[in-house]
Amino acid sequence: AHPTWRMGAKITVDSATLMNKGFELIEAACLFDVPAEAIEVVVQRQSIIHSMVEYIDNTVIAQLSVPDMRDCVQYALSYPARVGGLTPPLDFFTLGHLDFARPDADTFCLLSLAREAIGIGGGVPATLNAANEEAVSAFLEDRIRLTELFDVVEDTVRELEPASREAERLPDILAAASCAREMA
Repeated sequence: AHPTWRMGAKITVDSATLMNKGFELIEAACLFDVPAEAIEVVVQRQSIIHSMVEYIDNTVIAQLSVPDMRDCVQYALSYPARVGGLTPPLDFFTLGHLDFARPDADTFCLLSLAREAIGIGGGVPATLNAANEEAVSAFLEDRIRLTELFDVVEDTVRELEPASREAERLPDILAAASCAREMA
């Protein structure tokens, strides 16, 4: 179980391996056309800060709310309008403080692999995603240990990276993902 969110098993495992942060890094790089090296991953254990943007003048704007994905989904559906919230308001007095940490890149190697995958491009991010989905599934079915999940994903991506990097069109990317699923 995740300590602050109620979510499905797959996302909980991705949180435990920090693969969720790797996927968020890939999403941010693609959505905002920002190089991966310009994105810093920050661990905020209270799950209150959902994104932060640092501007050229070194000021930071952050999006804060209670840890509940309904807010994000609601805004995506109502964009650009803001409508009444589905969750309770954030109580700063109860919250008290916010903690920040750098991710442990040695322990959570999939985060570094995600940064590498988006830097390489082509079908490598899709290969990473497919390998991760298969490894998480194997873990949830008790076919591998959590520590083996890291190896399955990394070994699959490393093996298929030369061919995956050339995938540019959707059919090629889907084929790279299919190969990754089979290999993982």
